[in-house]
Amino acid sequence: MASLELLDRIRLRSGVAGLSLSDALLEGLACYYELLTKWNAKVNLTAFRLTPSGEDEAIDRLLIEPVVASRYVSSAATSLLDAGSGGGSPALPLRLALPHLSLRMVESRTRKASFLREAIRTLSLREAWVEASRFEELIERRELRESVDVVSVRAVRVEPEVLMTLQAFLRPGGQMLVFKGAGAEDVMRVAPPPLTWLATHPLLENLGSRLVLLEKARVAVRE
Repeated sequence: MASLELLDRIRLRSGVAGLSLSDALLEGLACYYELLTKWNAKVNLTAFRLTPSGEDEAIDRLLIEPVVASRYVSSAATSLLDAGSGGGSPALPLRLALPHLSLRMVESRTRKASFLREAIRTLSLREAWVEASRFEELIERRELRESVDVVSVRAVRVEPEVLMTLQAFLRPGGQMLVFKGAGAEDVMRVAPPPLTWLATHPLLENLGSRLVLLEKARVAVRE
């Protein structure tokens, strides 16, 4: 059970963002934050200042922002791949907010991949895996090509070449969630085919963050 002080802080920050969290989601987010805080003391998982009671900026960026973004995930989606997962955000909060999604986190750094596996175990997540690989290498596995409904990315530089590699994981009609911070360059509204720009949504006003939604073109039906 997470500390009451941390639970109250997460509840407060979610209220500022206009969210009402279920008890299960609140507890899951707090459990993840506590595990991240513990590991971050030994492994550099995030640059945010983490304290047992929770710092507003860290909670907003690591926990609340992905939960806000989860509202824009298609209700038909059943699978998520997160590229460059690092310390687990946005992937783990997204999964906690959308428990019906399977989750595959891609992280090439061994110690961070170890943390992600421990997070899966601690949070008792089913249908969740960690790939200790670069996503550019992972796409060589045929069974992963066009295998997921949603791809999320935040901790890597987003260039057309990156988008072209990541879209290969998406099924036709799948979504790509690109998390952008304040001052970051926008993803081109004219995305490289077969991706198309759908919308750009604000996430948290105090952070100036936003979510760029891209979609992979559906296969044309032949008559």
